[in-house]
Amino acid sequence: MIRVGAVSRRELFKRLGLAGAGALLLPELDRVLAFQRDLKAAAPAGALTASEAATLAAVCARLIPTDDNGPGAAEARASVYIDRALTGWLAPSREAYTIGLAAIDDAARARGAKPFVDLAAAERDAVLRSIEDTPFFALVRTHTLQGTFCDPAYGGNANFVGWDLIGYPGVRLNVTAADQRMGSPIAAIRRSAYDYAMFAAGAH
Repeated sequence: MIRVGAVSRRELFKRLGLAGAGALLLPELDRVLAFQRDLKAAAPAGALTASEAATLAAVCARLIPTDDNGPGAAEARASVYIDRALTGWLAPSREAYTIGLAAIDDAARARGAKPFVDLAAAERDAVLRSIEDTPFFALVRTHTLQGTFCDPAYGGNANFVGWDLIGYPGVRLNVTAADQRMGSPIAAIRRSAYDYAMFAAGAH
């Protein structure tokens, strides 16, 4: 079990098998493409209330924190990805988020009469450790990882900070012999897969 704050981010990624972006599990293709069409048509409003969204943002920020290694889930806007997805393919999880985020606030208030967003980082970590064996913790951790490392078309990985964090150079339609020799760092391609016509066509 990953313990919040107990391991480095490098160790977290190693345990979760995030050596490359291919480790991310995305939902069924038809639901992903439908959600991606909605994002291209217009950015949907989130499903969460303002209070829930603030709590979720604070939770995500502690699961993959900003530190000396670089930006984390906050900069990647992982919570925005989750909030938007709750209007689409994650809609079946909406009630779980209502209950789970309320439980996190209750746990925070039980410790110091403050909501989760008003706690210091160490206190937030303590609250998250107290629920890390619950199904909701597993759910929000999974979605935070998705929102941090997904293709930016889904609303997360803002400015490609997630890909930069794990050294993923971006989608490539062609890998040269020089790239395969790995003799030098591969130049990053900051493009969504859906910026390529061959992938965008599949979303129609």
